[in-house]
Amino acid sequence: MLLALLAGCSSSVKQTEDSATETRVPEANAGRYAMKHDKAPLVMVDVSKVPDAVPRLEPKSLRGNRSPYEVLGQRYHILEEARGYKEQGTASWYGRKFHGYETSNGEIYDMFSMTAAHKSLPLPSYVRVTNMDNGRQVVVRVNDRGPFHEGRVIDLSYAAASRLDMMGEGTARVSLEVLDPRATQASSPAAGGKAGAAPGRYLQLGAFSDRTAIERIEQRVGQRSDGLSLRVSPVSQEGRTLYRVQLGPVPDSETEARLMRELADAGYTAARPVDLP
Repeated sequence: MLLALLAGCSSSVKQTEDSATETRVPEANAGRYAMKHDKAPLVMVDVSKVPDAVPRLEPKSLRGNRSPYEVLGQRYHILEEARGYKEQGTASWYGRKFHGYETSNGEIYDMFSMTAAHKSLPLPSYVRVTNMDNGRQVVVRVNDRGPFHEGRVIDLSYAAASRLDMMGEGTARVSLEVLDPRATQASSPAAGGKAGAAPGRYLQLGAFSDRTAIERIEQRVGQRSDGLSLRVSPVSQEGRTLYRVQLGPVPDSETEARLMRELADAGYTAARPVDLP
């Protein structure tokens, strides 16, 4: 049903989506990467309210889990099991240079989400990161590989690094602890919509500047599709307002995979999963 509803509106908002989506995907990561040196966002964004990643049971990604793999002449092995894994070392961060490009598991890197890169943890994994100098903590979802600099144990998104107050130095002494989703209390679904949303996993169709295009999507998709809610939330970025369109909460990984395929077939190739508090 979702595919039929979205297919009709895909062409009408295609031009707006291509020009205004936050995480526009370059063709096959062409020119990876156009920016020579990594940088923070052009406009400072308040990430204090960006929620931690919510641990959930997920299958291993089809991409990014081949073991062993080799980078810069160094061979790395992926852990078969992440439960109980702990580590200490230096954390770094990555931002604008990689924003909008594919991560190792094929998702799109969003520097404003709570994600990270690790050399050997299975993708995805959930990790509690503690800044050992100030006690600040974040929970991130590992969906990428790196950092491939000697002595560094994790590469954090801009949002995660900011929450840990490590942007001044650029690096920080951290401790890592893998979280077991089975030990995390699952949130119960609730009704959602424009006025609010249930906590959990959502699929973000894109971010649009044209409010009329959003209304057309709402009219065609409706408040609920396949038992899910359509959520629209504004966000300010680089002096303009974008409207994020999110569908959920998604109950399980099988439903998520199916909906991602249907959204892609409908023209929403930039759709990606996000965790809402």
